[in-house]
Amino acid sequence: MPHHDTPPKAASLLRRLAGMLYDTLLLAGVLAITLLFPHVLLGMFTQKVAHPVLLQAHFFLTLLLYFCWFWLHGGQTLAMKTWHIRLTGSDGRAVRPLQALLRYLLAWPSLLLGGLGLLWCLFDKDRQFLHDRLAGTRLIDTRLP
Repeated sequence: MPHHDTPPKAASLLRRLAGMLYDTLLLAGVLAITLLFPHVLLGMFTQKVAHPVLLQAHFFLTLLLYFCWFWLHGGQTLAMKTWHIRLTGSDGRAVRPLQALLRYLLAWPSLLLGGLGLLWCLFDKDRQFLHDRLAGTRLIDTRLP
């Protein structure tokens, strides 16, 4: 990768939100296969429904594996590739496993508290989400200047 004196530009809020929407659509299919299908089969054969805590844990872990795997293998989910967004460490290097895990865990309250962690980017000096600031990560624009 060529050396640049200026750090990469942060991806715009609109593109990040579009990427999040696209990831949501992709994950509907992923969750249908990895979550719904096994639990429907379980119910058909045992005539029992999985406990809600088990369903929530399965959902949470499926999303954890999806996001962390992509972030640690190239820094981009499928939606991020489409929208030319990459996750890096705040130092510009590849995301480390602990950073990916921390970002995933911190993104939940960031989203669930009315999106306050997303709105943080409107005031952040680097235009990053709160969970990125806390995890030491950043979302950058990968389009050529």
